[in-house]
Amino acid sequence: MDKRIGEECGVFAIYDPEGDCARSTYYGLYALQHRGQESCGIAVNNNRDITYYKNMGLVNEVFNDEIINKLGGTMAVGHVRYSTTGESLRENAQPLVLRYVKGNIAIAHNGNLINKPQLEKWLSHDGAIFQTTTDTEMIAYTIAKHRLKYGSVEEAVKRSIRHLVGAFSLVVMSPQKLIACRDPWGFRPLCMGKKGKAIVFASETCALDTVGAEYVRDIEPGEIVVVKGGEITSIKDYVNTKPFTQCIFEYLYFARPDSVIDGQPANEARELAGAILAKRFPVDADVVIGVPDSGLNAAMGYSKESGIPYGIGFIKNKYIGRSFIEPTQAMRENAVRIKLNVLKNTIAGKRVIMVDDSIVRGTTSKRIVALLRKFGAKEVHVRSSAPPFICPCYFGTDVPSKDQLIATNRTIDEMCEMIGADSLAFLPVEDLKDIIPKASCGYCSGCFSGVYPLDTEQFLEN
Repeated sequence: MDKRIGEECGVFAIYDPEGDCARSTYYGLYALQHRGQESCGIAVNNNRDITYYKNMGLVNEVFNDEIINKLGGTMAVGHVRYSTTGESLRENAQPLVLRYVKGNIAIAHNGNLINKPQLEKWLSHDGAIFQTTTDTEMIAYTIAKHRLKYGSVEEAVKRSIRHLVGAFSLVVMSPQKLIACRDPWGFRPLCMGKKGKAIVFASETCALDTVGAEYVRDIEPGEIVVVKGGEITSIKDYVNTKPFTQCIFEYLYFARPDSVIDGQPANEARELAGAILAKRFPVDADVVIGVPDSGLNAAMGYSKESGIPYGIGFIKNKYIGRSFIEPTQAMRENAVRIKLNVLKNTIAGKRVIMVDDSIVRGTTSKRIVALLRKFGAKEVHVRSSAPPFICPCYFGTDVPSKDQLIATNRTIDEMCEMIGADSLAFLPVEDLKDIIPKASCGYCSGCFSGVYPLDTEQFLEN
C-alpha cells in the first residue's frame, strides 16, 4: 500500500469584464493541479447564462482550445478534485451547476462537512433528490433553499453557513454575482487577488501568480466576499466567531512551496520543520537528501541547521502524478515503483539522512530505504517533517483508518524496524507552532494529536 494520503481540492474563481474567464480559470486550475488530479471543471457566466464543462482527468487532458474558446465568460468558477467525500465518478466532478426556480448557481468547494448525514436527512425531508454523493451538492441545495426565502444570493449563503459544520472554502457564481466564502474556523485556505479590472479568488497564491494577478489578502474565516459588476462588498457576521485553525498539513505538504498561506510561505515552514528535526534529532551522517517533492525543503532546512551537505538523492519521473490518487491499489503500487530513481553517486558508501514530508502507512518508506541500501548507502536515517499520524481527519484530508497507520500502537523503535532504517524520528507535535511564525492563524493538528477545534463526536455518533 502506498504511503501517501489523499489530498483535498482546489478552487478558482474570476470576474473579468473583458471576458475570456474560462482561459484564466484553466491556467489557475493548472497551478492548483497538485491539490487534485482526479477530475476538474469550469463553469462560466455569459450574459447571465451559466454553462459548464467537466470530466475525469487532469486539467490539460479535460480541456483544449476549442472547449475554452466556446466557454468564454465574464465570470467563471473552477475546481480540481480529489475525492475525500463522495465516490470517484464524473457526476461528482465540480463545479456543480444547480438550476432552480430563482435561476441557476454554480458552486465549487474545498473541504469536508462533518454534519453531512444530518444535512442530508434535513434536505431529504424537504424533498431534495440527490444526483451526487458529495457534500458539495448539499451545500448547493442549502443555498438554493434559503434563496427562495431571502432577497439575494449572498443572504442565502450567509443563512446557509449556520447549517454547515466543518471545512468549506467556497466559490459561488450566480447570474450576476461572484461570491467567495470561508468556514468560520478557516480550515482551508482561500485568497483574493486583482489584475486590472479582474478580481480573482483561489485556494493558493500560486494560482494568482500564474494568471498575473496581484495578491490582495486572504479571505477571513467566516467571511463572505461578494463581487457584483466589479464592486466588492464583504459580510462578516461569522468572522471571529470560532477559533482560527488552519490545517497544519497545508504548510507541511498540501500547498505548493511557492504559495503563501495566511501570511506564512509554505517553503519556509518546511525548512523550519527540517531545522527543528536537526536540532531535536541530530545524527552523524555524510549527506542529507529529501523525498520529492514536499520533503525537499525540509531536507534543505535539516542540512542548513546541521551543517551536513545537502544532496539530490532521487530523480522523480515528472510525468507520473502523485501516486495515491490512482483509482486502484494495484495502480498506486505500480506508480510508486516507477516514480523515483536513486542517484547512486550521491549516496553510495555514505551515511544518509532521508527527510520526507510524512510517514503514513510506512510501506513506501520501507521500499525507499531498501532502494537506498541497494544503491550502496551505508546507513539510512529517516526523518519525517510531520508528526506521526494517529487519528483520522474529518475536514478534507483523506487520512487512512487507524489500523492502516504505522504509528498506531507502535513505538518509534518498532516503526524504525518496520521500514528498515538505522534510526527514525518525527517532528514533535509541540513544535508545530514554530514552523509558522509568520502565519496570522492558529492551526488544527487533530490527525497528529487527536485534539480537534470542534466537537466531532456529536456528529459522528448520529
